[in-house]
This record gives sequence, structure tokens and C-alpha cells, in this order.
Amino acid sequence: MKKILSTIIIAAIMLAVTGCAGTKANEEQKPVENVQQEQKTDENKKIKIGIIQPIEHPSLNQIRECIIAGLEEQGLKDVVEITYKDAQGDPSNINTIISQFIGDKMDIIVPIGTGTAQSAGAATKDIPVIFAAASYPLEAGLVKDLNRPEANLTGVSDAIDVKQIFDLAFELTPEAKTYGFLYNSGEVNSVAAIDKAKEYLKEKGVAYTETTITNSGELLQAAQSLTGKADAIFTPTDNTVASAMPVLSSEAMKAGIPVYTGADSMVNDGGFATVGVDYTVLGRQVADIVRRVIDGVQISEIPVETLKEYEKIVNISVAEKIGVEMSEDLLKGFKVVK
Repeated sequence: MKKILSTIIIAAIMLAVTGCAGTKANEEQKPVENVQQEQKTDENKKIKIGIIQPIEHPSLNQIRECIIAGLEEQGLKDVVEITYKDAQGDPSNINTIISQFIGDKMDIIVPIGTGTAQSAGAATKDIPVIFAAASYPLEAGLVKDLNRPEANLTGVSDAIDVKQIFDLAFELTPEAKTYGFLYNSGEVNSVAAIDKAKEYLKEKGVAYTETTITNSGELLQAAQSLTGKADAIFTPTDNTVASAMPVLSSEAMKAGIPVYTGADSMVNDGGFATVGVDYTVLGRQVADIVRRVIDGVQISEIPVETLKEYEKIVNISVAEKIGVEMSEDLLKGFKVVK
């Protein structure tokens, strides 16, 4: 895909003079190394990017919006054609959408979340796949080497620093003696984060209990069960929990206990605090990788990136409702939301 960007810019100039040639609908899919030649033979064709997310919720929406904004900021608005699809929380829809992307001859696929990245990686070995917010790419089997991806996948991980989150919890709510874990056991990213949390709490001699769900419809009952057993709740960057975060936060506030999360958007939706992911930064990192692929850089030369910025975030409205005092001195260094 070398020199695609310059080729498309030339095409834009030609378009103003000669008009737009049609795209053949029934052409065979080209492997990634042949896309450059295809662009030469059809100079008016934009670079087609398919973005897929598993479900609608603020964290994933924010990532998608910032990917698109990042591409526009890099001057690619008129160079790319973006198609966005939402699987609406149904895993079977993910495979269907990716198959559509392949059939529509997307030049690049951008799956948001671990499960969508796994499905895209399994479906195509030719089209570049630039994943966003796949927390643990090694554990998920997306790549074998973070520094030199061997296939057609690379991207940006949103792995959270579990130790920092619990150190924050020990500081803000030291009276909590038992932590409750709430997550979807089918999400690889969540399981990996919970395993790290268990390991750290065992090291610290802190008790924990857990409740798992398989869909957002189970969240209310799970939250009610957990609030009766735990002094504080931890949920990672779990897509299922995030999609119904207000349900969890409502039950936790009724019980007067804090919910520590893995992402800033989950704090915005009623979580108490985190040292978490800033998805506005992550989205733009993904956009930068997409641009490099458009410029002709090979996937193997683009290491998997981790999030470049984390921040401490606290919801002071939630703090007031659960009775946690936050002095001005304590709030220094926090991003405060209400």
C-alpha cells in the first residue's frame, strides 16, 4: 500500500477535471500487498475503512469518534471512506459484519474491543486489521510478539494498571475490607484484568469475592448480590458492564459503596474513581497507526502500542452520595467529574 496517500491526492485533482469513474462491484478481493497496484488502476477510489464495535456505550463510542477525528486532523477526511457498524451486543453479528467488510473489499478494518479483533483476525489474513482497545493482545492470541506483529494485525491496547487502581482505592476508602469483582466471564480482556486484581489483593492480604455475568440483562441481579457481600466493587474495562453502568452505579449508591472502574467513561456514568484509560488519546493513537498503514508502512514494522496517558479520575457527586469526603488537597491531581 506504498504511496497510497500521494496517489489519492493526485486523484482528487484529476477528479475535479475529469469526473469520478465507477467502482466494479464484483472484483475479487486483493491481498494487502496488491492494494497499491489496485489504486494505480483505479485512481478515483478512496481508501475504504470499516470500523466495528460490539455494542453501543460511551467508552466505545468515544474511541470511534476520536479515531475519525484523528484521521480528519491528519488531513485524511477526503482520502478515506469510513463505514461504521455496531453489533448491538450480539456476538453473532460481529462475524456477519466482518464478512460484509471483506465482501465490500475494505482496505483496512478497525475492530474496537478484544472480541471483535479476534473475529477480524480469524476472518482475514490479507486485509490490515488495526485493533483499538484490545486490552491484552498476547493473551487474546492476536499477536505473538508485541514489538513485531507477524501477521496482518496490530493496534493499541487499553490494558489498565490494576495495581494503581487498587492503590487508589486503598487511599480513598481504606475501610473497605472486601472487594467485589463484577465482569463478563466471556470477555478475555476482563478475565485477564480480574486475574491480575486477584493476584494483587492476595499479595496485600485483602479479601475479595466475585460475580460474573454473560449479558447486560444479568447486571441488576448480579449487582444486588454483590453489594450485600462487598465493601467496594471493582469492574475492569468490561464492555458488558460498561453498556449498563448506570444500573451498577445505582445499586452501589443505594448500598453506600464505591465502584472502582477501568475507564474514565465508566466514572462519568456513575463509577466512583479510577486510574484509568483516556479513550480520546487511544482513538487518536489508532488513527495514527491507520495513517502509517496508508502511507505504506508494513504491519510487521508497527509494534502494538499501549495507552500513552492514564489519569486519576473521581466522581465527586458519587462521593457525596456514598459518604466519602474529598478534601481540596486530596482532589489535587484528579480529573474531577460530577
